[in-house]
Amino acid sequence: MDFNLQPIGIIRTPYREKFIVPRQPGLVTSISAELVLSPPFNRPETVRDLDQFSHLWLIFLFHQTIEQGWQPTVRPPRLGGNQRVGVFASRSPFRPNPIGISAVELCAIRQTDNGAILELKGVDLVDKTPILDIKPYIPYTDAIPTATGGFANQAPQNQMQVSFSEISLKQLAKLSNRHPQLQQQISELLATDPRPAYRRSQQDNNEYGALLYDYNIRWKIVDGETLVVAVDPA
Repeated sequence: MDFNLQPIGIIRTPYREKFIVPRQPGLVTSISAELVLSPPFNRPETVRDLDQFSHLWLIFLFHQTIEQGWQPTVRPPRLGGNQRVGVFASRSPFRPNPIGISAVELCAIRQTDNGAILELKGVDLVDKTPILDIKPYIPYTDAIPTATGGFANQAPQNQMQVSFSEISLKQLAKLSNRHPQLQQQISELLATDPRPAYRRSQQDNNEYGALLYDYNIRWKIVDGETLVVAVDPA
């Protein structure tokens, strides 16, 4: 039996590519996002009383990986990228049906001439991700104190120390009026170490880059710490 699903809106985030997106929601809280609802789902009555809830579930489409298909087993980053588990024991985007869920913070609901826009934080989605549905997060039933998390039972502990080169600090100073929190945001993102999991156990002389907002963030690993080399216009 086939179903056709129509997105209710798209997410707008500064994550222009998948590489730098946090691996789970809530890991980076200083970066804001917007859910722009599409007609006819953007009418004020569709979000009536939604502001009573502090957090939401977003059901979304892994639109960038659809054409790559799926595999019955995957290599989760939490296991170093070397051990395979069943696809249903992971949150891999390469799934039989490319659908994901995220619990995010609802900061405000803004009514505009073009309809309702939800202001969010803690989002782990690349820019322009299609949203299929919104559901309120209900603490008494959605938070289960006795739940176990398998190989991901604990929050990641390998937070990287992040420092900035003189060049990058000068660049950030010029951008401070437009993006006053950009240095903090970069620090939070790179502290989670977005490199492929297998790279973390190797000597790494590579320079990495990823698009955030309209800037190419470039960094490398020096003596086990992250050094931001430059923040260049994309």
